[in-house]
Amino acid sequence: MLTHATVDKLTTLRLTAMAEGFHRQCGNPEFATLSFEERFGLLVDAEWTSREQRKLARRLQTANLRRHASLEDIDWQSPRRGLDRGLVQSLATCAWIAQHRNLILIGPTGIGKSWLGEAFAERACRSGYAASCVRAPRLFRELHVARGDGSYLRVLARLAKVDLLVIDDLGLAPLTSAERHDLLELLEDRTECRSTLITSQMPVKGWHEVIGEPTLADAICDRLVHSAYVITLDGPSMRDPANRGLAATAPGNQAGPTEGPEPPAKLPAPRKRH
Repeated sequence: MLTHATVDKLTTLRLTAMAEGFHRQCGNPEFATLSFEERFGLLVDAEWTSREQRKLARRLQTANLRRHASLEDIDWQSPRRGLDRGLVQSLATCAWIAQHRNLILIGPTGIGKSWLGEAFAERACRSGYAASCVRAPRLFRELHVARGDGSYLRVLARLAKVDLLVIDDLGLAPLTSAERHDLLELLEDRTECRSTLITSQMPVKGWHEVIGEPTLADAICDRLVHSAYVITLDGPSMRDPANRGLAATAPGNQAGPTEGPEPPAKLPAPRKRH
């Protein structure tokens, strides 16, 4: 009776993993050889692990990941790509997110920019950061609708709180006047506070032309580029069936830093957020 009452109380307190562990210990004589401290420690570990897994699941769901992308799945064996392994491993620590720096992925269509962007977002989620991925056209559409229904400031506030915001396919078409102002407002809230990852087919030097309005273009690029790592991807489109055999995964092809600051050999450990 005491065992059932304890399990019920733990469940009421929402300590479900601890309740399951306690019930399992009571029915297994192998645990009798352990001390009270050891058995209690196992229960605490079970509850902590369960909660961390639920938090991770929520972060991954909120991140809006459309692909099963992971940095561990990059193909390092392909000689055609030459992806800088040291650079990726440095960025994989997520120290750049802790430092509120940005990351820009440049390359032609089909090269794997979006895949790699989501892989960095997935790593950020696993490191305890909140991430969100959105295509640039949908982001601007959401902000346009928000202007009309009065939720514009709330949407900006929500986006400003995301530790890593991935904006995919920026610059597919020249920005309109409203889109320029929306992007500037978004980046203003995030500069030196949060990290932004941009994927684009347009080289950084061509962004002024795509953004338009030289004054706003200068302001946007100043907030994005000057504190960013820039990786340029090159090679054939991985959407072409003839090229799919070149590597096991899309982004594991010709990549390396070309513009922006070089990362230090060892980035400091990231600060985790929960």
